[in-house]
Amino acid sequence: MAQLKYDKNGRLLFTKEMKNEGYKILVPSMAPIQFGIIKNVFIHAGYDAELLDTAGPEIAQTGLKYVHNDTCYPALLVIGQLIHALQSGKYDVNKTALMITQTGGGCRASNYIFLLRKALKKAGLGQIPVISLSMGMEKNPGFKLTIPLVRRFLAGLVYGDVLMLLSNQTKPYEVQKGESMRLVDEWTKRLTTEFARGDSYRPKEIEKHLDKICEDFSKIKLNKNPKVKVGVVGEIYVKYARLGNNDLERFLAEQDCEVNLPGIMGFALFKVDNRLEDIKLYGGSGLKFKFCTVLFNYLEKLESMMIKYTKKYGFTPPGQYKHIKELVKPVIGYGSKMGEGWLLTAEMLELAESGYENIVCTQPFGCLPNHINGKGAIRKIKEINPKANIVTIDYDPGAPKVNQENRIKLMLAVGKEELEKQNNA
Repeated sequence: MAQLKYDKNGRLLFTKEMKNEGYKILVPSMAPIQFGIIKNVFIHAGYDAELLDTAGPEIAQTGLKYVHNDTCYPALLVIGQLIHALQSGKYDVNKTALMITQTGGGCRASNYIFLLRKALKKAGLGQIPVISLSMGMEKNPGFKLTIPLVRRFLAGLVYGDVLMLLSNQTKPYEVQKGESMRLVDEWTKRLTTEFARGDSYRPKEIEKHLDKICEDFSKIKLNKNPKVKVGVVGEIYVKYARLGNNDLERFLAEQDCEVNLPGIMGFALFKVDNRLEDIKLYGGSGLKFKFCTVLFNYLEKLESMMIKYTKKYGFTPPGQYKHIKELVKPVIGYGSKMGEGWLLTAEMLELAESGYENIVCTQPFGCLPNHINGKGAIRKIKEINPKANIVTIDYDPGAPKVNQENRIKLMLAVGKEELEKQNNA
């Protein structure tokens, strides 16, 4: 076991010695395709990372044991999943570290890391360091986000978003069942190998691969019988994580729907754009503004590639961030940026505009940003697009799954009626 070292504020550090000794770094799962690629990016940067994919009611119960029950549902699940893994006996708790994102925004973006450290101490696991995955908010001698690592990370997001989008648009219609996910697995393995060689993360390489990925998916034989198209939005964790939304994608697939989850790239652009808006409104560091502008432009360049090649092969492309931002102007101000902020409203508008009028808005129970930007914006969205058919679903440890699914089925019944009208027109 490496010697434990603390900073001047008493925070336990992840040291170079811990990295060299091969500490296992556990990462909570969220978006399986994107996180699967990103995990491999960290592995080939020399970190022994493992993505947790455990599920079941015991995860929430573990979270409730170590976190106050008024804490938001995603925090309960993330912390519960990590501590449940540590208590499983599968890992050497004296050679294990945890990793969690920290962006500096409101809610989970800042506070989870402190709640997790407090929970670890309560569970008698205070010797386990927690690594902040952030742009310099917390520093650890044994973990650094270098420019090459960040570029691979962003490339992983792009590939993951596109693979998610393409599989969602082919999987419900494929003649040979399982072909879409087979392609996802093949490309994940290929990209992992190429990242390890130092390839496939530069813009020209990304562009070449996106062209080939979209071409491969376009060759899947499809039976395009019309299906109800459903968009999923909401708080970022319950939007993507099957643990957080009771495996919502699987349920919608069982209802014979085509699902559209807006990608993580839009959220990344939103977060960087917020920093620029803050400096414009309130002032701030010119250097920070310049750095954020460069990063924003780079993300937009990647986004344009995603749109270009998905369109080229006849797929519905991801929404363009600038267009999405313009759509929300008449509905809610850009100052509403806690959590998913105005982006949540904007994604519903864009989904309805692009043919996914049936929308599930996922939200942790009591999540104020979601109630304002999700539930609170529905009437205005329907004024703009009367076809929008939206249901909001609360998720928390006490919410019965059957009630959630019944409410979604009612929304789908309206969607099926509308589909039949269009087919008979």
